[in-house]
Amino acid sequence: MSLLSLLAATQPAIPLPASAIRVLNSPSSFHSTLIDIVRRAKRRVFLSSLYLGASEHDLVPSLDTALRQNDRLHLHLTLDYNRSTRPGPDSPVLALLPLLRAHGPRVHVSLFRSPNLSGPMTTIVPPRFNEGWGTWHPKIYGADDDVIITGANLNKSYFTNRQDRYIHFNAQPNLADYCFSFLQLISSFSYNIFSSSATDAPIIQWPDPSIQPWKIQSKVHNALSKFQASRLTHSHHTDNTVLFPIIQGGQFNIREEERTLSTIFNYLASQHSSHEPTPVMTWTSGYFGLYSPYQDMILKSPAACEVIAAGPKANGFYGSRGLSGLIPEGYTLLEQRFMRAVRAAGRLSDQRDDAVTLLEWEKPGWTYHAKGSIWLSPSKDSLPVLTMFGSTNLNSRSANLDTELSFVMVTSSKALQQSLHDEVCNLRRWAGPWRGADRKVRLRTKAIVGLVGGML
Repeated sequence: MSLLSLLAATQPAIPLPASAIRVLNSPSSFHSTLIDIVRRAKRRVFLSSLYLGASEHDLVPSLDTALRQNDRLHLHLTLDYNRSTRPGPDSPVLALLPLLRAHGPRVHVSLFRSPNLSGPMTTIVPPRFNEGWGTWHPKIYGADDDVIITGANLNKSYFTNRQDRYIHFNAQPNLADYCFSFLQLISSFSYNIFSSSATDAPIIQWPDPSIQPWKIQSKVHNALSKFQASRLTHSHHTDNTVLFPIIQGGQFNIREEERTLSTIFNYLASQHSSHEPTPVMTWTSGYFGLYSPYQDMILKSPAACEVIAAGPKANGFYGSRGLSGLIPEGYTLLEQRFMRAVRAAGRLSDQRDDAVTLLEWEKPGWTYHAKGSIWLSPSKDSLPVLTMFGSTNLNSRSANLDTELSFVMVTSSKALQQSLHDEVCNLRRWAGPWRGADRKVRLRTKAIVGLVGGML
């Protein structure tokens, strides 16, 4: 069977023309495209993110203007509960109150809360730390039938100097309807927000009194499984590009990301021959600490693998106060462990066709947030024919705690393949050899990673 057929056997398949796909390479391009599709929206704007930052001064006014100019337009926001309700004057949820007050019934805000943290722990674990038990993580930004899939959140740095991946799909109703329906489904398991005339604080309500919000695991599992199964198709695809959405929610026993990556690696192994060129994979993650099964897949695969990770100064937590300031050092420890495993597997030598190499990304004044992404080329001299992108970090946290939505895209379009190649080159431009082997990791950092490594 072809790889397309293998993927379509388990995942929904969304065919589309490559001419409708634009790979964006910079935060400013992402920002301008997002503002543009919002301003042009006629029916719906649907935005899913970890949070909407209080420092973002362009997006909220653009949403307000669009709603004022078109009384048929509805805004749907799906955000993480814990991240969006951090206390203080800069709490993200407060930035939404002007929209709720001005456009009430046409603004729908859903806050998804991971059920992993429940009972007395919800009051014992302080704000910010409670996000360690899992977050709502998909980044989907849509307006009418346009969709941007990215790993970036809705905050100023992601529009200026925080590098990520961004792919814009223009006028694709099948993809837009899939994403919108996915978010609508999740909203039925989320808190709702309303404005109040009696107080400056928002009203946050759980929609279903028949079930406790920390006991939704089986219901979410059944709903997501049914949602994906109902969208399986066995029809022949005539477009030159096919998109496969994959949901990962370990706390709900939804593990499509693991299954999909296993399918890809098994296919590569089945096609391997000493007479054929060695396939090449590029992986990247702003928070690189590979989930153990994925590391095993890389080390046992016949493909050469290049990994691009954030250098310590490009880590978003670099310079943070308190325990957060140790996070870049924690990722150095995880990288050291990964490279020891590479050496033990005999995959370190540059003389090997299937070598595994690690690069670190660092650009002065910038941070690196490119989410768990993969590009696959049939050989070192060919363009990528497959890419994976979305919200996952490809680490243990993404696999087991957070709720993720990513996409695998397979294309035969040379123009799109070239765009994907250029995208990798743009990231690689600021990546150099990994220098973490000689970095010292303090004992307390090792102890903390030992305790909470699965939350990194």
